[in-house]
Amino acid sequence: MLSYRHAFHAGNHADVLKHLVLVQLTRYLGKKDTAFWYVDTHAGAGSYALDSGHAAKLAEYRDGIGRLWGRKDLPSALQDYLGLVRAINPDGRLKIYPGSPSFALATMRVQDRSRLFELHSRDVLRLRENFSTFGKRVIVEESDGLAALKALLPPPPRRALVLIDPSYEERRDYDRVVHSLRECLSRFPEGTYLLWYPQLTRLEAHALPPRLKRLPASCWLQVTLRVRTPASDGFGMHGSGLFVINPPWTLQATLQEVMPCLVELLGQDAEAAYTLESRDSAR
Repeated sequence: MLSYRHAFHAGNHADVLKHLVLVQLTRYLGKKDTAFWYVDTHAGAGSYALDSGHAAKLAEYRDGIGRLWGRKDLPSALQDYLGLVRAINPDGRLKIYPGSPSFALATMRVQDRSRLFELHSRDVLRLRENFSTFGKRVIVEESDGLAALKALLPPPPRRALVLIDPSYEERRDYDRVVHSLRECLSRFPEGTYLLWYPQLTRLEAHALPPRLKRLPASCWLQVTLRVRTPASDGFGMHGSGLFVINPPWTLQATLQEVMPCLVELLGQDAEAAYTLESRDSAR
């Protein structure tokens, strides 16, 4: 598990989808005056250099954020996301990509709080450095974020966004995320939960979405983005998905506008496509 580094994949197609939705969620939560918490179970380093180090080795950002970088004709939600990336690249050159905690903090208010968890020893040092000036607004812990959720929920303001974004390098990760979400819903059913998962040829990856839909959540939204045909040798990630529990009522319409654009811009072959499903039994 500790061999995984977010940096290798920073800014790729999966990051574009994940961070686009993350920004929509934090923006929505910020519309009410009441504070909320942002909890990130696998926070990584917080930001990544794209022109050096791990990110430069695979350069996955070129087929992700790189394909959007020079565009001025994008839907407003994509422009919002892209604007946050441009803000930390003020000279107009794409050199740094923010991680999930950075996107969240950029859209949060002074009354909101972040709890960030990371197990990789080098990444957690970078994470602390990146958020050292924010004091009690951002608390970083070198620990297992999934295991920590039980003690955190429900948070004092009774409002929270929890991002669960494991590597899925270990098969037990698939079981752990389902178990964790089930336990979270029993403790804090009104929370908003954002789970990222990869689209792979392995059996566990195929079985995960149906398992998520069986969770005791009355309201959820699932969106996937496939960018290419699955490899014949079964290697690599051909797409990714997000499962959002208690999403904003505005999210589905936003994604209906944005996803065709992402398929067109990020698709690598004729098999590129998206799916969008939701359930709201409370309505």
